[in-house]
Amino acid sequence: MRYAIIALFYLFSSHALADEPKNLEPLPDVPPPPTVAKDGTEPEVTIKQKGEQKIEEYRIHGHLYMIKVTPKHGVPYYLVDMKGDGQFVRQTPMVRPPMWVIGHF
Repeated sequence: MRYAIIALFYLFSSHALADEPKNLEPLPDVPPPPTVAKDGTEPEVTIKQKGEQKIEEYRIHGHLYMIKVTPKHGVPYYLVDMKGDGQFVRQTPMVRPPMWVIGHF
């Protein structure tokens, strides 16, 4: 009985793989991330070495809007001026999955 089920599985799976659509076209290239301001100017990047960490300052029209700090050991993080008032908020580039409590035992 097992062999019959396995044989049927291989029969149907090979049939499904044999049917390929015709006239396939490749997907277009992924566009680069937007690094240009709305008026078409690119940010000025100033790279500084402070101790053992690298600091990159991003400016548009002389206004500092983002700082990327890359420590010698560890994950780089960003300081971003969200409102444009000079108060920088730390942001890390990692994705944090939601961690909801489903049940307690």
